[in-house]
Amino acid sequence: MSRATDRTGGEVVGEFLSVAQLLEEPRLAQVYAHCHREDTTSVQDLMEALELPQGTAYAYVDRLTEAGVLEVDDEGQPRTYTARPIDLTVTTGTDAGEYHITPALVDAVGRRTTDADIDTYIDRHGIAGLATALEYALDRERGTVTHRLMARDLDISPLAAEIILQALRPVVHEHFDIEPSGASLDNVVAAEEPAIDDEGVDEP
Repeated sequence: MSRATDRTGGEVVGEFLSVAQLLEEPRLAQVYAHCHREDTTSVQDLMEALELPQGTAYAYVDRLTEAGVLEVDDEGQPRTYTARPIDLTVTTGTDAGEYHITPALVDAVGRRTTDADIDTYIDRHGIAGLATALEYALDRERGTVTHRLMARDLDISPLAAEIILQALRPVVHEHFDIEPSGASLDNVVAAEEPAIDDEGVDEP
């Protein structure tokens, strides 16, 4: 990873390596994602929502605060936390090119602890691959691509594409307002080559 650019209000959101921890530690990503979904949250809220021990919950919010992605309000009791948006552009130096670290991607990474399909996809294609799949999932919900088009573009099986698109659907609807484009899904499908067999999921 050779470059990271923050686009959050013109301010630096921690150092890149601190933010990258969200992508390396799914449970940490879960905590950030939960804080992002809520206007404000407390350690007690996190303990109940994510079933975290008290010490672990405090350790996570301390790390996220130090990374600059959580803001703390300690004027009242209990102390509350608010997530700051993340928008980092990362250049990989590989065929994957660039990808964006956003709250939606962090949320998707956090779900690998509870979703085996996301976990498997990250193992096979990495975070950059998941970021690309998330872009296809958004376009799929807008009705502009299908799983077969994704499979063809990324050279994976149609079944593997469908599995990850289904897994990422809740993430898309959580973070984006879905307004279908003028393209008809029927037209997209009709423009494809004749259907191919959905057999042959990527081998682990």
